[in-house]
Amino acid sequence: MKKLFLFLALLLGITAAVTGCGQEKQTSSVLRVGMDAAYPPFGFQNMDTKAYEGFDVDIINAIAKEEGLSTEIRNVNFDGLIPALKSGDLDTAINDITVTEDRKQSVDFSKPYYIAGLGVVVRSDNQDIRSKADLSGKTLGVTIGSTGEEAARKIEGANVRTYSTLSDAFLDLKQGAVDAVFNDIPTNEYYVAKTEDHSVKTAPVALSTEYLAIAVKKGNKDLLTKIDDGLAKIKKNGEFAKIYKKWFGKEPPEEIVK
Repeated sequence: MKKLFLFLALLLGITAAVTGCGQEKQTSSVLRVGMDAAYPPFGFQNMDTKAYEGFDVDIINAIAKEEGLSTEIRNVNFDGLIPALKSGDLDTAINDITVTEDRKQSVDFSKPYYIAGLGVVVRSDNQDIRSKADLSGKTLGVTIGSTGEEAARKIEGANVRTYSTLSDAFLDLKQGAVDAVFNDIPTNEYYVAKTEDHSVKTAPVALSTEYLAIAVKKGNKDLLTKIDDGLAKIKKNGEFAKIYKKWFGKEPPEEIVK
């Protein structure tokens, strides 16, 4: 009996060791997807149907379909997405997330699905901000934890004001509490186009070129492989280009379709 107990103990120890050293696996057929639904055209909530819509929503749903998965979209503030992935509350996050070296330390990223850049939105009557140099000494609105915040803090003499949601930053811009808002150019252009009172405009200032990707918990190689596989499939079968044109009115750049 002692030998049997020793054998079982050894077997359990080996199993635990293998499990501890192995990579995480995606066992559920439902993807818990996090996004801050305040970033049109990437992700937002339809006020009539309450459904989540946008470029990011269509992309992750198309990927999931190719991989035989379904999605459960969860509305999470942008600064809470990576912590939710790390804790296991979310399986993946797609939310206009720029790939940075700092974020790579916390999560794993898929292949890029969008090429973006940081731009600036100002009030329509603003004639002072026409270059990066003009931002010095200004009050700049950004969302917490975004690359916009990183860029704003590098502007000499700038007063950086952070917000939990982009809509709050834009509201303060319209009310004159900030001089400019830093955010991704496509979202900026969409917001300006949808502002019926024409009280805001995009400034002729491009601050960076960025690659957007889908994030998963670090070490979840199984899910990352599925996402990359699904993304490659929709790029190849034309679904990616169809979705891109739906939201941005043009064909995707050749570099991102490869």
